[in-house]
Amino acid sequence: MASESSTQALTVPAEDAGKRLDQWLAAQLPDTSRVRIQQLVDQEKIKVNGRLPKPSSRLRGGEEIVIAGPVELPPLKATPENIPLDVKYEDKDIAVINKPAGMMVHAGSGKEDRGNKGTLVNALLYRFAQLSPLGGEMRPGIVHRLDKETSGLLLVAKTEKAHRKLAEQFSSRKVKKTYLALIHGWTKEDRGTIHAPIARDAIRRNRMTTRRADGREAVTHWKVLEKMGGRYGKFSLLEVRIETGRTHQIRVHLASLGHPVAGDTLYGAPREIDEIAGAGRHGDRIALPRNFLHAAALQFQHPTEERALSFEQVLPSELTDFLAQIRQEI
Repeated sequence: MASESSTQALTVPAEDAGKRLDQWLAAQLPDTSRVRIQQLVDQEKIKVNGRLPKPSSRLRGGEEIVIAGPVELPPLKATPENIPLDVKYEDKDIAVINKPAGMMVHAGSGKEDRGNKGTLVNALLYRFAQLSPLGGEMRPGIVHRLDKETSGLLLVAKTEKAHRKLAEQFSSRKVKKTYLALIHGWTKEDRGTIHAPIARDAIRRNRMTTRRADGREAVTHWKVLEKMGGRYGKFSLLEVRIETGRTHQIRVHLASLGHPVAGDTLYGAPREIDEIAGAGRHGDRIALPRNFLHAAALQFQHPTEERALSFEQVLPSELTDFLAQIRQEI
């Protein structure tokens, strides 16, 4: 960023006396986050009147502040890999990717180097010359996530400024994310909202739950698009919109209603679906090797330009093929 690319000298005006150093610098350097300022202080690249300060130091007015950037970032643990990407949109600040099911967005922090392969981050590092480092050494450019077996639209930040602006939109719930989900059974109502805090399951650590008192707020809105009842039983296709982005939010919320997402064996969906009694003579069964959950639409404000952006992505073929199977009449 420009503010960190070379040595800068700033003078604190008298009227700014009493302000914290990090807050004052963040206001003077709009392209530099307070996290970056903290890192500059930690790396002894900021001096106030020739002395090393603390980020919380109070200004008196008249100080001479010298910033000798840039921040020295740790090397990325992820490495570029030539993995094909379906890029729906790209400019100098952002990219919108159609992520396939089966691809992890990034490796976990506990992964060793040999396990950090085949992720979206690996593919992004190969495709793009620049990604925002704000996500950390394992998650450059990543503003939000999709579960491994969820397909669809995902937003990526190329610059720190874009990353911060997008993060603000997510935290203020200005980003609109719409999903398509197929659930087992028919709901009693045609639409609804789930207000249920989500926490990690205390026993099965790979699961989330709505049954703990210490969960984080989570809000999911759903609407039935189609009810189906055929050879393989009852299903409902839902349009789902989330206000929050908790881990497994849609999956655990729908399962809490007694209607798990098709293919989601972690939250109670059957691994195989048998043909219902009386539907035929063959006793056929079908299976979906992934969750029927797809990020179908994404709406947000461009982080550096005054324009709204909207994207839609149709269901992938494995999901449309599965729909065709369960729509078969008895």
